[in-house]
Amino acid sequence: MPDVRLASPQGKWILLTTVLGSSMAMLDSTVVNVALPRIGRDLDANLSALQWTVNAYMVTLAGLILLGGALGDRFGRRKVFVIGVVWFAVASLLCGIAPNSGVLIAARALQGVGGALLTPGSLALIQASFHPDDRGRAVGLWSGFGGVGAAVGPFVGGWLVDGPGWRWVFLLNVPLALVCVPVALRHVPESGDQQAHGRFDVLGAVLGALALALVTYALIEAGEGGLVVVVSAVAGLAAAVAFVVVERRRPDPMMPPDIFASRQFTAVNLVTLCVYAALGGFFFLAALQLQVVVGYSALAAGTALLPTTVLMLLLSARSGELADRIGPRIPLTVGPLLCAAGMLLMLRVGPGASYVADVLPALVVLGLGLVTLVAPLTATVLGSVSVVRAGLASGINNAAARAAGLMAVAALPLLAGMGEEAYREPAAFDTAFGKAMGWCAGSLVVGAVIAATVVRRPPPDCKRPECLRHGGVTAPPLEGEPVRKRLG
Repeated sequence: MPDVRLASPQGKWILLTTVLGSSMAMLDSTVVNVALPRIGRDLDANLSALQWTVNAYMVTLAGLILLGGALGDRFGRRKVFVIGVVWFAVASLLCGIAPNSGVLIAARALQGVGGALLTPGSLALIQASFHPDDRGRAVGLWSGFGGVGAAVGPFVGGWLVDGPGWRWVFLLNVPLALVCVPVALRHVPESGDQQAHGRFDVLGAVLGALALALVTYALIEAGEGGLVVVVSAVAGLAAAVAFVVVERRRPDPMMPPDIFASRQFTAVNLVTLCVYAALGGFFFLAALQLQVVVGYSALAAGTALLPTTVLMLLLSARSGELADRIGPRIPLTVGPLLCAAGMLLMLRVGPGASYVADVLPALVVLGLGLVTLVAPLTATVLGSVSVVRAGLASGINNAAARAAGLMAVAALPLLAGMGEEAYREPAAFDTAFGKAMGWCAGSLVVGAVIAATVVRRPPPDCKRPECLRHGGVTAPPLEGEPVRKRLG
């Protein structure tokens, strides 16, 4: 049984290193959007290169995050976490010194691999290290500090872009890793899952990532047309079919198909796809809209987006308590509709827009929508499967959200009619941004309809979320394995 107390020096060091590790991945998933216009200018990159700057990271992270958690269980959570932090830092260094967009995109894909190793391990280390009496408070502090990091990330990113330069958005991870790794090796106890057995589903992870990459490529390059795009699309769909076949036949699949036998689990993941597709597309395009069309600096654009995350950090725990009382169906219906309204309000954000009159109201409504839906979404995912599969269910839901976001970043410019040079032409970008917000709002409405017609209250004895405060906007919070499985 874990016995580290939170008030002890070792407990504080464990909390520090896990917060630093998770913050590295969370910061990069939020601040890079703010840096995109400057990256495009400095590297003479077109819009598709900017899309890949975001999506290369998301492809490997979404495709490998479940495998990363399994590796930690088998070979040691601290070991895999440290490897992930070092990997992430080296990839960040490569991003920071990239001479062109091709090298930057490749380094971002490597960053995603590091993120897949360290992200699940961060929470797992807390769960495996702290005494049960302190575990809930430790998780609360970890998620709270992580939310603060998510809130200040766009501000810090904007300051770096306008000051030392966009490369420091990535280089900042190196000193964080230099603090994180020695602390982890000295103060964090090693842990693993003694019941872990069987072969790793490496083939499933590779097929899943390959399907995402090929379909993403086809969507990004679809505007150019040609045989390569068609072949990529067909190959991506074939890889997706092969992934399903492999998962059905393997004795220890990464994503067991039978988990989707739960109608509730399937429905809430469909809601997740709709919601996080809209959010992924929104935060990618909103940072560009504020800088390209409205004329904000990177710092101003990053600061402008703060209200959404701050509202989530302050109110998400109360939203979870409300959903416990009234059930998840109403929050999961109202939340996406509020988010859709916020995105439609962004149609007012154009040349000469006022922050107080135009930008802020849209972000407040969007933030209230996120507050309403994120905590109930996580609780419903955990409550839709057996307790022993709650951690797996959370991982699948988190991966689904990230996959939805990357598909939106790939598809929205195509659907909205953005050309390769659109982000250099304010009038054209503004027109396309309006169309994109319509698509995002439509996706959210579909999610609300699914929630209203299918989602029901979970059973009273189901596992409850531990990460009550959450500030991330790219995916719902990861939840760890159940206590009774880990300690039993």
